[in-house]
Amino acid sequence: MTDFLLLLTNMAALRRSIACLNFFRSTAASVLNSRKPLRHRLVRLRDVTRTSLVSLSVGSGLSAVPFMQQVENLSHESLIRSASSMVTDSANTYLSQTTQALVDSITQYSKALHTLISLQRRYLASLEKLSTAEEDAIWQVIIAQRVEVGDRLDECNRFESNWINAVNLCEMAAEAAYNTGAEHASVTAKTNLQVAKVQVEEVRQISVDAERKLTETQAEEIQRMAEYAFIESGSDDVHEAYLRED
Repeated sequence: MTDFLLLLTNMAALRRSIACLNFFRSTAASVLNSRKPLRHRLVRLRDVTRTSLVSLSVGSGLSAVPFMQQVENLSHESLIRSASSMVTDSANTYLSQTTQALVDSITQYSKALHTLISLQRRYLASLEKLSTAEEDAIWQVIIAQRVEVGDRLDECNRFESNWINAVNLCEMAAEAAYNTGAEHASVTAKTNLQVAKVQVEEVRQISVDAERKLTETQAEEIQRMAEYAFIESGSDDVHEAYLRED
């Protein structure tokens, strides 16, 4: 039995040797029949192999760079920095909208004040020339305009509350962005804050001037009304004294 197995093993080895011999013969024949010398073909094969290895090495290195960048981008620090930048962008948008709303509301309030001032001055200028019906009609317009001023002031207070919240939020977002390393987002938020505060302060100054003028007009109105009442009462006293003499 052992001799039989040994014989099978030797036959298998012999078949493999014959196959290898045939392969080398066919290879040698193809090389000899080719137009290019064997040495040139071997050099060519070596160059191709080297080029393939270099290409594989370079390709592997380049493909590893984005992978490493992706790993870096997924770090906790980078994710927190990205999140703080997004919060800062949202805070800037909130600040921009509330600033525009507050500026518009203060502008409308100032216009309402100037309209009221104009009505009261017109009334004072024609105080002694108006009939009772005309005076009542003008007072109805003045009262309606005062209601308009009050409504505009309430609107300013409401939008100012939103604006203050936006300012506080933007300040916190800018600080958070700076602490996480998002310096550009922090600088942008601080710049937007400064611009918003300047815009609001400019329109506030206009409304303050209008309120001062309204106060002056109302003081003048009180004085004129007192003088007018005194003149009217004086005329009645003169008339009564004249009747007594008669």
